[in-house]
Amino acid sequence: MTSLPFRAAFAVLAMPAIVAGVLPWSFHRAERWPLALGAWGWLGAPIAVVGLALFSWTVRDFFVRGQGTLAPWDPPKFLVAEGSYRWSRNPMYVGVLLMIWGQGFWFRSGEVLAYGTTMALIFHLRVVLGEEPWLAKSFPEPWAAYTAKVKRWGLF
Repeated sequence: MTSLPFRAAFAVLAMPAIVAGVLPWSFHRAERWPLALGAWGWLGAPIAVVGLALFSWTVRDFFVRGQGTLAPWDPPKFLVAEGSYRWSRNPMYVGVLLMIWGQGFWFRSGEVLAYGTTMALIFHLRVVLGEEPWLAKSFPEPWAAYTAKVKRWGLF
């Protein structure tokens, strides 16, 4: 059996690194990078960095507090409702989207921004149709209390 740190590292490399790293880089047009970024382009870097920091914080919380990983095949054993999860039930997805949209602004790429918007819809459907029902079944009382006080996406 592999160790939890190895499984967590593999999960990060296998999923978010592709979704928030490889794919956005493959969608932008190389001739736009990094020439004449303009105001919107420079705005992208801080957005992506905030997204990476938020994502990293949530991965740590899954590992330390939940004793699991972000991988569906190795979920946390405990409901994680602390750290960034105090203000959003899905800060990991928010972090990934900020990384994608930050790159879209940085690259000045409508394709990457559209990809990020498509991923937001996919994440929402995944959360509503898959993750939330699983969490309600796995952690009935803590989940009910948690959803009563924390919004799905933070602001709404």
